[in-house]
Amino acid sequence: MPKQLPPGQFETEKWPILHEGDVYQFDEAAWNFRLFGDVKEEVTLSYQEVMRLPKTISTVDMHCVTTWSKFDTTFEGIAFREFLRFVDLDPDVKYVKIYGYLNGDRFGYSANLPLDALMGDDALFVYRWKDKHHDWQDISPKHGYPLRFIPPATFYLWKGAKWASGIRFMKEDEPGYWEERGYSMTANPFKEERFAEWVPRIRF
Repeated sequence: MPKQLPPGQFETEKWPILHEGDVYQFDEAAWNFRLFGDVKEEVTLSYQEVMRLPKTISTVDMHCVTTWSKFDTTFEGIAFREFLRFVDLDPDVKYVKIYGYLNGDRFGYSANLPLDALMGDDALFVYRWKDKHHDWQDISPKHGYPLRFIPPATFYLWKGAKWASGIRFMKEDEPGYWEERGYSMTANPFKEERFAEWVPRIRF
């Protein structure tokens, strides 16, 4: 079946590199993954603990708000749902923020997402990939090594996070990094939800 190209997008077979700030330099001894927020007890996982989790292989489509779409990239990673085994969520948790490094701040980047949209094989913290032009290979530092969150194709790609560092569980939705700068809270590419109807004031 032909792939559906969202409105305002063009198809590319390349995987363009776009990111905010410096490229994070991975240090396994210092790296960890934090699960926190509206949970009974916070949990911090080491790199080795994360990499021992069950693996999922899934082929997903990526749609970037800058108007490119890439179909049929296959990723290997850890499904978002695997991290739920470590935390006891408070009642009424319906949202999360996925965090990533930005200019040395491990929580400098964030993206908000609804929890119920992340239970499938298409919500992955990935570490390697392939497509019809490339055999299996680790994602590069510029693509988010050692761990990058790839959201389902029903969200623009900014809802992912390079250099992923943690998940915060929330009862109420709140804007992430780009949402604070005027981008859509819901970010559905098939509805072309690129920007918010209002632009919040950025406080310095």
